[in-house]
Amino acid sequence: MKKLLTYFLLASFCLIGASTNNVYAGKTYKPDLPVEKVSKSLSAIEKKVRGAAVKVVAGSGHGSGTVVEYKDLTLVLTAKHVADGPIGSDYIVANKDEQRNAILVYQSKEHDIAVLVVQKEFKYLKPMPWKPTKSYEIGTDIVYSGHPSWHKLMSFEGRIVGYEQDPDAGTQLIVNTYGWFGCSGSGIYNTDGELVGILYGVDVQYAQGARIQENMIWVAPIKNINIKTALDSYCRGSVESYKACK
Repeated sequence: MKKLLTYFLLASFCLIGASTNNVYAGKTYKPDLPVEKVSKSLSAIEKKVRGAAVKVVAGSGHGSGTVVEYKDLTLVLTAKHVADGPIGSDYIVANKDEQRNAILVYQSKEHDIAVLVVQKEFKYLKPMPWKPTKSYEIGTDIVYSGHPSWHKLMSFEGRIVGYEQDPDAGTQLIVNTYGWFGCSGSGIYNTDGELVGILYGVDVQYAQGARIQENMIWVAPIKNINIKTALDSYCRGSVESYKACK
């Protein structure tokens, strides 16, 4: 686990220290049902990002994730400390309308990124395209949608404001926006709809006692994942998966 002297990981659990190493096949997650109204002031990219956001149910708690289309595969990108079980574990991913099972196929402890493959396509949800950014400039405006604490889905804006060095993972992005437990795994996008990275932590100030700074968020740059390498084992697992990866 990454050092918590600088930041807390943002998975949300019913009990402090609850494990995410459970397998979730057979559990039922009841999706949010109220009809929501979205203002016209929300940009087209914000609406798309919001529409592809899911809650990743992890035992007694949850994290967030983004549904992404890569070739003929429907993926969920999230944080490793959210999908922390062994490769092949079955997770429930859900939005307000429907839920699906997704299999964990890749995780990086170093970069706190995980990839799941959705077993049955969503009927109403439209995935974001796999479109990683090549630019991480300070001042870049970003958007994301996630599930802070036990709230329903919320959408946020922000900006890349700086960089920090992690002794194991290298350069990390610091984003000025809002984040809280449960938001871990949210996909951070720029205003061109390019994937910037995966949200995983919130900054901690230790002057006169620990204090969570919920407006300074740690993000793992998406360049830290090679999607072809991440999916290699899955793609070689069967004829069907091999065809989907072509």
